[in-house]
Amino acid sequence: MPRPAVRLLWLGRLQYAELLALQERWLRRMQAEPGTEASLGTEAGALLLCEPAGPVYTAGLRGGLTPEDTARLRALGAEVRATGRGGLATFHGPGQLLCHPVLDLRHLGLRLRTHVAALEACAVRLCELLGLRGVRARPPPYTGVWQGECKICAIGVRCGRHITSHGLALNCCTDLTWFEHIVPCGLVGTGVTSLSKELQRHVTVDEVMPHFLVAFKEIYKCTLILEDSLK
Repeated sequence: MPRPAVRLLWLGRLQYAELLALQERWLRRMQAEPGTEASLGTEAGALLLCEPAGPVYTAGLRGGLTPEDTARLRALGAEVRATGRGGLATFHGPGQLLCHPVLDLRHLGLRLRTHVAALEACAVRLCELLGLRGVRARPPPYTGVWQGECKICAIGVRCGRHITSHGLALNCCTDLTWFEHIVPCGLVGTGVTSLSKELQRHVTVDEVMPHFLVAFKEIYKCTLILEDSLK
């Protein structure tokens, strides 16, 4: 039986608002396609990948940012956005790999919890491929991927009618000082880290991309088909 196919869209450096707009277009496209039994196991959706072009703080369905926080963060020169993903507040910016899979989980034989676990496994596998050991996923409320007590990859997803959106944010060479202005994911007493910090060398998004694709295909048991990023 052929593996499910996922369309790969590498968007390069992109404004966060543009990523959300493209994600919404793919969501509408996926929701318009009937998920019949006959079509299961063929095309499963799209994998949207980018590096944020500028600093942006996002709040999830559980909030995480007060109006005062929003004003303070905007005064720093950052964008602030409410999103429909799970979780609380986090930061996205240059030097970070953003991965938003828009997938029909039925085509992949997954449920929401196993999808989240698969995203965590992708980040762990990527770290291993780069030679970073000891990275691990932790149970809720510590969803994400950690090196010790510091989070290296945040995960927040949304799922409706079996179709996912949002995903993960992996710190490659992110300026971690931006995280000092919030309580990331609402977890007091924990820190954040990056691949560059842990490996003690400059690790770019471009460097980690091939490793991430290897991990994604391996974990999701799918094939990736390069798609025109403008579609």
